[in-house]
Amino acid sequence: MQEQTSPAPRPFWHRLNTFFAFPFQLQPLGYAVLLALSSLLFHVLFFLPQALGLLLVELGIILAASRYGFKVMALGARGIVRASDFPRSLEDEWTNLPWKLFALLILQGIVAGLVGAWSPALGYVALFVLSFTLPATTMVLVQSGSFWQALNPGYVWETIRAVGWPYALLCVFLFLLNSGAQIAIVMLLPVMSGWFALPAINFVMIYFGWVMASLLGYVMYQNHAELGIDLLPGAGADDRAPDTRTPAQVAQQITDSLVAQMVTDGDIAGALALAYEEQRTQPEDLVAQRRYHRILLLAPDKTATLLDHGRRLIAMLLARDLASEALKVYKACREKDAGFVLEDPLGTMALARAEWRNGEAKASLALLSGFDKRFRGHTAIPQAYELAARVLVQGLDRRDMAQPILTTLEARYPESEQTQEVRWLLREVPQG
Repeated sequence: MQEQTSPAPRPFWHRLNTFFAFPFQLQPLGYAVLLALSSLLFHVLFFLPQALGLLLVELGIILAASRYGFKVMALGARGIVRASDFPRSLEDEWTNLPWKLFALLILQGIVAGLVGAWSPALGYVALFVLSFTLPATTMVLVQSGSFWQALNPGYVWETIRAVGWPYALLCVFLFLLNSGAQIAIVMLLPVMSGWFALPAINFVMIYFGWVMASLLGYVMYQNHAELGIDLLPGAGADDRAPDTRTPAQVAQQITDSLVAQMVTDGDIAGALALAYEEQRTQPEDLVAQRRYHRILLLAPDKTATLLDHGRRLIAMLLARDLASEALKVYKACREKDAGFVLEDPLGTMALARAEWRNGEAKASLALLSGFDKRFRGHTAIPQAYELAARVLVQGLDRRDMAQPILTTLEARYPESEQTQEVRWLLREVPQG
């Protein structure tokens, strides 16, 4: 629940040494050694062919190491970077993430293979795009736990946008780490022999995998505000930059701690009163407004207040180009009251576009339903018609339902750009 803003996370390229050092902390080091030595267990599986026994043991090691890697990413994203601080109560959240990532990679590989079979050149482009977006896809999977959200290009693109230009640098570092693991194994092979070779190779792969997990988790933490990630108590304790905190950031940290403690103690009324006062005195502070929204969601008798504040928070988020987070607030309000709608036509359009970018055609149409009647005479009506027609044609393949929209546009806005666009969308397409 808690969201902290201080100390400000340093850029990940300033902390590369901490990522390389993470697997050498006592807990991960012991676990890595144990997993690496587990590769010798195939010798005792005498009831199986040796090759099959080795395969099963290696798959078990990969699964265990992957689960811990996701744990490192998930907790790192929420500001916990020391293994000794890892809470045990959250372990179930990432149990199935390795399987979901594996399924994603299989599906994307099939798509890339089909594209490559159709056009080798486009196949290489598809492989590059999939490789470039894989870190963002993994971040979405860690944050949401949802296979479908990780598969959604809209969520992946929003994550890349949130990280900004350093995302390209992140991809470079991940590529170098992956190459480094291969180089290290090649260098080990000539000097390792006998029973020690396989555990040594496994340890190298586990080590570099957890370094990458630590790096990805920190990048999510560095951009937690943009990604809408709530930090855990004690977040950022390893970030040694206390002199960079402003008095306002220190005050926010204290407030976050007090509110989190009140919620933990079951004092929702006290937490709500404190969060309300903070957002009242700091109306432009996004941290305070987010905090108040989260506490309102916990208060069962504050639905009307939640909806009123939700409209203001959505407007603030959209003004700061945080459409994905604005959608989350909108959906949270809709869960409390199915009749919740925005009273702002431009905000409604922005959310509808965001849903369309996320591939949610029906949700986009739901936002646009009755737009012309709710906002009579508004200049955004042609844009709403055009977007609805696009969703119907390109998202739902319902040209028949889009035809009346074109008729209305031609009657009311014959010379508008949107009318021409919808006319083009509904053009006759030659068959065969």
